[in-house]
Amino acid sequence: MNFAISIKEGIGDLRFKMPVEEVSALLGEADEVENIDNAADEPTTVLRYNELGLVLFFEGENPTLACIDVENEESTLMGKEVFDLDERQIVEMMVKNGYVEQDVDEEDWGERRVSFPEGNIDFFMVEDELVSIVMGA
Repeated sequence: MNFAISIKEGIGDLRFKMPVEEVSALLGEADEVENIDNAADEPTTVLRYNELGLVLFFEGENPTLACIDVENEESTLMGKEVFDLDERQIVEMMVKNGYVEQDVDEEDWGERRVSFPEGNIDFFMVEDELVSIVMGA
């Protein structure tokens, strides 16, 4: 699989708003499936593909891909192997490509989150090393 990240579009052949069945046909059976039924929010289905380093979140009554959590170190963003970059390099790359607005938070569990709301993308760092990218449409 190609792990090229396209901001607000998806990763590789995975595209936001794809139905569960289409994603399963593309990637095969998930290692884990979790259904979250929260009365306050839309129902959510979570598919975990451990070997691919992907966690996929599907929302709605007819679930479609809404969010992707990427931990695959082969992932590229804007032509660069993003997991080889430190926080400064990621911020510089994002700003250079027009994603200027950013938020930085220290999460309770110890990760540092660098968010770019315009791109609906968050980078999670531990000791200046990228560990996860969470993105949506």
